[in-house]
Parts: sequence; C-alpha cells; structure tokens
Amino acid sequence: MERGGGAGRGGTERTVVHVLRHGEVHNPDGILYGRRPGYHLSELGRQMADKVADSLAGRDITCVVSSPLERARETAAPVAASHGLAVAIDDRLIEAGNVFEGKTFGVGDGALRKPGNWRHLTNPFRPSWGEPYVDQVIRMMGALDTARDAARGHEAVCVSHQLPIWILRSYVEHRRLWHDPRRRQCTLASLTSFTYEGDRIVSVAYTEPALDLVPEHLRAGAKPVKGKSKAFGA
Repeated sequence: MERGGGAGRGGTERTVVHVLRHGEVHNPDGILYGRRPGYHLSELGRQMADKVADSLAGRDITCVVSSPLERARETAAPVAASHGLAVAIDDRLIEAGNVFEGKTFGVGDGALRKPGNWRHLTNPFRPSWGEPYVDQVIRMMGALDTARDAARGHEAVCVSHQLPIWILRSYVEHRRLWHDPRRRQCTLASLTSFTYEGDRIVSVAYTEPALDLVPEHLRAGAKPVKGKSKAFGA
C-alpha cells in the first residue's frame, strides 16, 4: 500500500484517504439491517477492527471519520486510539438506503418469490430497491474530499459500508455503477485506499489486513451459501 505524505510528482502534495469497511456484525437473526440502529460488532468483528488498527499503526494518519452507525464507529475506534485521535462523524458515509431493511433477504429464503417484493426489483440500474447509485457517488465523493482536505499531505481513514464503498470505487475507476453484488471486492474490514496528488485521485489500492479472520463465505468472490447471505454484513 502506497504511503501518503510529502510531495508527489512535480512537487504536488500527496494525500491518502483509506476507506475502511466495518467488521463483522452480531446479527443472529440474519436481518438485512441497513441503516437501522442497534447493530454492533460481534466479538470477531472487534478482533477485525483491532487487526486493521495494528496494520495502520505506523501510518501517517491525522484524521479518522466514521459513518454514524454503531458498527462503523466501533470499527473506527481502535484506529483512532492508536493515533491519539478522536473519531469524527460524517453522515455521508452511512449505509445505502434499502426498502428491505428489517427483513431477511438472502440466498434460499424465498424473498424473490414473494409478489410484494417484485415492485422493488424492476430496475437494477437505478436501483429500484434503494438509494440511487448516483446519489451514493455524490455523498461519498463529498465525504472523501472533506477527509482529504482535513489530512492534506498526510493520511485519513473513513469507515463506511460495502455498497457505498464499492460504488465509490467503481465511479473513480470509470466502471458502470450497476453490478453483480457477488463480484464486489470489498470484504469485511478491508481497505480501499485513494491516493490524491493535490485535489486529483491518481491511484486506487485495495488490501485485506484482517482476511484471515473473515469467514470464507463472506470473502470477495465467494459463492453464496444458503442461510449465510453476504447481504447481512453490508
């Protein structure tokens, strides 16, 4: 992972903003929790957060920002503590809105066969079941740029959620925003790192410092397993 700080090419100031997905959540009922409050990291999730903090301990981090949701704030806490920083909250880093919040919606649960759900599944390009992809790009880019400005010449960490992080990366890398959720490269406690030279993003890197703690069915590219939906850990 490329280090931030100092000057880039031609003396341009270099800043790195790491966007961290939160760790595993305690969710024994398999609910699609989305933006609902009250969902905290599991014990394994706390171990993931600690491991990410250890991996970033030697970095030049001067700013830590989190989504307002508990699981994100709890993931941010050990990173901030290891650098003697407070965790700032940016509402723009929140999970994507989804009409299926509070329901089970995973592989093998029959959700796609329920007529009441069909009206929400008519347009995967927008998508019709939740917050438009374009809206996610706008707010996530705004949060990223604010973190960059706060950490000019250094590094920042923003803790967010799988879908907004993947949509942000897809936009920056000039890919279409609609996609197959199974192909997202954004594992629990992973880092998607954006390097700026001045105000311009010049590279994107992806790392998984806590991969050895991530259950195989929740890793990037894993095949869906009945009763173990990847959607729950968004």
